[in-house]
Order: sequence, then C-alpha cells, then structure tokens
Amino acid sequence: MCRNIKTLHNFEPPATEEEIYLSSLQFVRKLSGFAQPSKANEAAFDRAVNQVSKAARELIDTLVTNAPPRDREVEAIKARARSAERFRSDVSQRT
Repeated sequence: MCRNIKTLHNFEPPATEEEIYLSSLQFVRKLSGFAQPSKANEAAFDRAVNQVSKAARELIDTLVTNAPPRDREVEAIKARARSAERFRSDVSQRT
C-alpha cells in the first residue's frame, strides 16, 4: 500500500472531499505509474480519479463500526512518532 494514502474512515470530523480526492489521486498515480499523465492520457487519468473519488466517498459513507471515532490530532502525533522512529532506525543502521 502506498504510504501517502491515509485511512479516512472513522474520524471526527469526517473526511473532507479534498482528502478523498487527494487519496484517489495518489491511488490512480500508483496504478498508472504516472505522477503527471501525458496530454494523450489526461482525460482517462482525470476520469479515473473522479470515479475513484466517488467510490471512496460512497464506501466511507456506508461503512459501519462500533469503535469510537478517532481523533485526527492524536493519530497525527502517533504517525509523527512512527516516522521519527523509522528514520532514527535508518540512520543508526548506516553508522
């Protein structure tokens, strides 16, 4: 899974359209292998991003859970800690 695609389900406040769009864009980029499509592929690329966004919104809106919503700030702090640990480990392995 692409590290740039974030979990969007079960957050308070809920995922925004921009967050869903950006995750969809990353997904389509990963599938296509293009960071930026050529002019010849631009329409297909944009259409795919829009379709994935629509499907993602529908999925997020219909998923159910008994777990309490996660706090965005708490999850961001955990992600920064994981990142710091991962990169600290990388540096210590080089020396």
